[in-house]
Amino acid sequence: MIKKGGTNPMSNTTLAALIEKCKELDIPKDIVDRNIKRATEKGQEAYIEKVYEVYGYGGASIVVEVLTDKITRSVASVRDVVRECGGKMADPGSVTFKFRRARVVNIKAKDADKDQLLSIALDAGAEDVIEPPSYEDDTDEDLSERYFKIVTSNENYPTVISKLRDEGVTFEPDNGSELLPLTPVEVDDEALELNKDLISRLLELDDVDAVYTDQV
Repeated sequence: MIKKGGTNPMSNTTLAALIEKCKELDIPKDIVDRNIKRATEKGQEAYIEKVYEVYGYGGASIVVEVLTDKITRSVASVRDVVRECGGKMADPGSVTFKFRRARVVNIKAKDADKDQLLSIALDAGAEDVIEPPSYEDDTDEDLSERYFKIVTSNENYPTVISKLRDEGVTFEPDNGSELLPLTPVEVDDEALELNKDLISRLLELDDVDAVYTDQV
């Protein structure tokens, strides 16, 4: 889009429409500007989306989504972290069937309560409200970074956003769709901590866009 039409929204109508859409979805301007800059840098047109599948501890599964200009680098860095943390790379399709892709609105747990969100979701025709996980060793900082997730269809997404605004509920900038586990897997405390460390290490990698797991 940018490669063909340029970075000026006055002459690139497709880009202009996308910027307006980002404004509607409350996506911060710095994120939009950063992605436009990234798209115009030399070689960025070669970026490829890739998915890696991982077996974690305690029967948990992990899906790693990356955006990379060099697959050999991304797979090597993911493999290194998985090996160092004691996980195991899975064959394509071995893990992803345990997840479904859905449109999700994320709301920080401190900004709303479940009853309020259930009411909004019901009125908007959303599918579900997923509560944030909680663990025995949670700190206040941990809890402040947990999210409720309103699961909805693309068609009902604008209605959900509108009702959240009407109720004064703050929600996170739009991230598109997410992978949600079909059947969450309960793991013991040791496996939980090991998987959390593995996921944290994966998220530190430059090429990694998102990491999903089915553990609870």
